[in-house]
Amino acid sequence: MATATLTRPAARKRLWTFDEMVAELPESNLPVELWEGEIIMSPTPVPDHQRIVSRLYKLMDAFVMSRKLGEVFLSPLDVVLTQKHVVQPDVFFISKPRLHLVTNRVRCAPDLAVEVLSPGRRRRDRVDKKELYEKFGVREYWIVDPEACTLEIFALEKGVYKLHALAEQGERAGSKLLAGFSVTWLQLAL
Repeated sequence: MATATLTRPAARKRLWTFDEMVAELPESNLPVELWEGEIIMSPTPVPDHQRIVSRLYKLMDAFVMSRKLGEVFLSPLDVVLTQKHVVQPDVFFISKPRLHLVTNRVRCAPDLAVEVLSPGRRRRDRVDKKELYEKFGVREYWIVDPEACTLEIFALEKGVYKLHALAEQGERAGSKLLAGFSVTWLQLAL
């Protein structure tokens, strides 16, 4: 006599909206993003990552504030692109004409977003986030790679990112969006 084995169907992952996430989960300083409704948690960054983020934030913020161009923010801060897409760029800039969109939440795509690559998130930042930022019209996307010692700046042209600048070791890369703002790899280096 044959016996049948009953298997339990795989549990479906719950898909969330941003409003549900805010209402049902405790406030946290942990890196938490929402990708197509799925909650993605990351470990907290390592000190070297945060040093680069801090240095770039200070340089960019000083430039933006001195020229009254808008405001520079840093993670962890939710950027609500849609109810099912919420990201936390390491550093991001919102231009002065768009600051009215920043209230108790940032519910718009930033003008400029920066991601500092971490070992476990390289593909996500290089490919997935790049595609997402491109789709939502982030005008400039910076990728800082501590392992390769590079800074890549992509500018949105006709809805597609094109490499605008690349800085390695002692080289300087300048923003297209923030005309006159540039950094060298050494200013960010560990």
